[in-house]
Amino acid sequence: MIRFIIRRLLLALVTLAILLVVITLIPNIAPGDPARKIAGGTASPERLIEVSESLGLRDSVLTQLSKLAKSVFTLDFGESFSVATGEPVISVVMEAVGNSAKLVVFALIVMVPLSVLGGLVAAYKKDTWIDRTIVNTGLAFSAIPDFVAGVFLLAFLAVPFDFFKVQGNPPPDSSILTQMQHLLLPVLAVLMVYFGYIARITRAGTITALESDYARTAFMRGLTTRDVFRKHIARNALQPTVAVLGTQLGYLFGGMVALEKVFSYPGVGNLVLRAVDKADYPVLRAGVLAVAIIYMFATLCADLLVAYMNPRARVSMGDNS
Repeated sequence: MIRFIIRRLLLALVTLAILLVVITLIPNIAPGDPARKIAGGTASPERLIEVSESLGLRDSVLTQLSKLAKSVFTLDFGESFSVATGEPVISVVMEAVGNSAKLVVFALIVMVPLSVLGGLVAAYKKDTWIDRTIVNTGLAFSAIPDFVAGVFLLAFLAVPFDFFKVQGNPPPDSSILTQMQHLLLPVLAVLMVYFGYIARITRAGTITALESDYARTAFMRGLTTRDVFRKHIARNALQPTVAVLGTQLGYLFGGMVALEKVFSYPGVGNLVLRAVDKADYPVLRAGVLAVAIIYMFATLCADLLVAYMNPRARVSMGDNS
């Protein structure tokens, strides 16, 4: 297991190095002059040189790469040009990451138990009306994009009922209950999109486990359904679900741009979009790096958890110890 963890950490570092190279190259090979976009079309040549030097674009690619790598380890990405003018980039990004973390954690607390329970019930009631209801309802909701689900919830819940809040961002220094009240509609939108997906993954893994020899043997030994699920089924059936949740966690942090726009929520996806619109490269680089590192960390945790649940998975991932 230790060899597997070391191997997986080294793979994460290689992925981070590749990501740094890509982020360094993009401003150098992308069409257009980033300095002119920031300074404006009527900027003087002296002003363009000044902006280029502040961005580090007049350095060699290797120097730019080393400065970006140093920024990651020192958490010093300079100051924002336009999104939050004069503010340290790391403060701006960390605030947005914190807001996204609140939304993601609340969404996971609601989404995972309901989706997993739905998948387990559908598998246990396979080919019954309960199974078909869960699967078809999940499929129907999964076909709806998250921002459409958000607009739907705003129209049918937030407008007629004062309890549901239109703004996802709660007032400063509000209580936890108030924050959850503001986050409720975005979380429901996430639940609508992901319920069917996670429930179907859980259902498929559970059916495979239920049809296995060890499950049949456990039932033949006279164990109750609850004991068979707890001791033999759950550990194997939930491995695909854990792997899927690990890969989707990164998306939940950085991919809900449209949903954050619908609810005016100041998450990291919204921040990256504003940075692109205003050509704020320091904020853009730090925001993309933050999302990528969170994605790698979530995937790493999911792989380690799957490997812990199933030693055969470690072999398939390259650990022969």
